[in-house]
Amino acid sequence: MKKTILSLLLFGVSHCSVFAQTGTPYIHDPSTIAECDGKYYTFGTGGGGLISDDGWSWHSGAVRPGGGAAPDVMKIGDRYLVIYGATGGGLGGGHNGRILTMWNKTLDSNSPDFRYTEALEVASSDGMEDCDAIDPSLLLDPTTGRLWVSYGTYFGTIRLIELDPKTGARVRENKEQDIAIDCEATDLLYRNGWYYLLGTHGTCCDGVNSTYNIVVGRSKNVTGPYLDNVGRDMYHGGGKMVIAAGDRVCGPGHFGRTVIDEGVEIMSCHYEADFEQSGRSVLGIRPLLWKNDWPVAGERFKGGTFEIASERRGYSLELAVDFVRIQQERQRFWQIDPNEPVKPIPNQTLQEVIGTWPQGEIALRCGDYMFRPHQRWSVVPVPEAGGYLGNSYFKIVIEGTERALAATADLELTTVPTFTGGDEQLWRIEQLIDGTFRLMPKAIPGRDALNTRYVLYSAGDSTPTLAEYDFNSDNSKWTFRDQ
Repeated sequence: MKKTILSLLLFGVSHCSVFAQTGTPYIHDPSTIAECDGKYYTFGTGGGGLISDDGWSWHSGAVRPGGGAAPDVMKIGDRYLVIYGATGGGLGGGHNGRILTMWNKTLDSNSPDFRYTEALEVASSDGMEDCDAIDPSLLLDPTTGRLWVSYGTYFGTIRLIELDPKTGARVRENKEQDIAIDCEATDLLYRNGWYYLLGTHGTCCDGVNSTYNIVVGRSKNVTGPYLDNVGRDMYHGGGKMVIAAGDRVCGPGHFGRTVIDEGVEIMSCHYEADFEQSGRSVLGIRPLLWKNDWPVAGERFKGGTFEIASERRGYSLELAVDFVRIQQERQRFWQIDPNEPVKPIPNQTLQEVIGTWPQGEIALRCGDYMFRPHQRWSVVPVPEAGGYLGNSYFKIVIEGTERALAATADLELTTVPTFTGGDEQLWRIEQLIDGTFRLMPKAIPGRDALNTRYVLYSAGDSTPTLAEYDFNSDNSKWTFRDQ
């Protein structure tokens, strides 16, 4: 259930099995992913949580006192506000629930500054009223600076309260408001003049038989009403689908939004069961797309063999080699005999042309896609090289070869005869909110830091290069076409 904005630290389909995340990403009810001192954190039910150095490989170790269920975390100023539900949801107290907040200067339990403040109660339920005080989520409204919390489960309504963003305490005389039913593990976010309420619908806690899915409604006011895409109020059971089961994981719940860069967003959740990992509950990270101002989960990019096309004009990334014609027995169109059998023309093969290519480095260009070997790219995950939020790095090679796409020290592109695993040959591939992709080399030769600025860029219709990422320019955007 959850959202945050991070500084930028640092998706044909393959048929191999690729887990939601690597390492030991086992968690239930994860908070929004938070960044602290170059590491990523998410907290879950029970008091613990996960840590990642790169956003791809996760391990246990995050520390949160208080136990309870379904926390959320948000950085406000130079401190982190943590909110969680104590009991409730049938956890050791029926539906007697309490929502509490506490602060910390850091999420790193090894830091001398690591010290949580005493927890403050901000909401409760007595087990008899039409609400269960559990599953809280935070929204700091960027338009007003006001801090809101949504909470509740299927046992009654989803409620909205207001907190003081300086203290984390309930605003005096604030009255809770009912805003939805028939969901739990809600999340609030704001974007482009709309407030969005995301709720987890379906059944949980039943492994591969769980039916959790995430739905959404939106409103021009934080207090609602939250309507879905056909005008149904979430207070009457409405909700547009954001993500459901697929890719051998089921039961997505507890939405969180992370803005990595302009036009680059991911959503986090847990999957109730990963069929590839003994049906365990695991952390899930997917691209977050926006279609007609509605959020929808993108598909995690797995690689494959593609034409890589520039959004600028639609030309294809290719090796700068001589065009080799395909021999064809042609008939003039006015002389075609309709009774003569047709003969499919096979694609040109790599073996037919590779002998005409230079042996060393080969430059790049963009051109009309013509089903030629010098235009077909195999994109292969390299999980041993680490990753970033939501995926591993990839190598990009000409199909059937190890000729690899690489960045150069002068911010240009080349292809080298053999993939060596160098950082300049590893590519971060992220789906943007409009469905296109950006391709970013892990590092630029001669520069020590991880590359966070330069992407594959179409400087002209036929001129690929590296340049600073600009979401507002189609020069920065590419598509993968399974040809």
